[in-house]
Amino acid sequence: MKKTLTVLIAAGALLGAAGCSATPQLSNEETCARVKTVVSAQSATSDKAGMNRVANQLRPIKAAASDDLRAPLQTIIEYFDESAKPSPDTAKLEEMKADYTAAGQAYGQVCGSGQ
Repeated sequence: MKKTLTVLIAAGALLGAAGCSATPQLSNEETCARVKTVVSAQSATSDKAGMNRVANQLRPIKAAASDDLRAPLQTIIEYFDESAKPSPDTAKLEEMKADYTAAGQAYGQVCGSGQ
């Protein structure tokens, strides 16, 4: 009985550790493809709810994104988060606009304008 219990505990610990393993990092191409899928979806509208949905869908992609795209995606998510607030801080948005534009350009350089 003790051996069975020990085996079950060990198996549970291994399964728990496997579930907590790090997400593999995506290549630039994989990251671009996933972002393209999110932004081309019908739910990706320019209203506050649509921006919120897009930001929430980009978060898991950013977590596994390639090194080249992780920072631009974070900037885009932060801009969308501020824009989607019920009362966005217009001064903060104005400050963020240059970084948001630069992030979009970085994304375009890595992913190409055709993607």
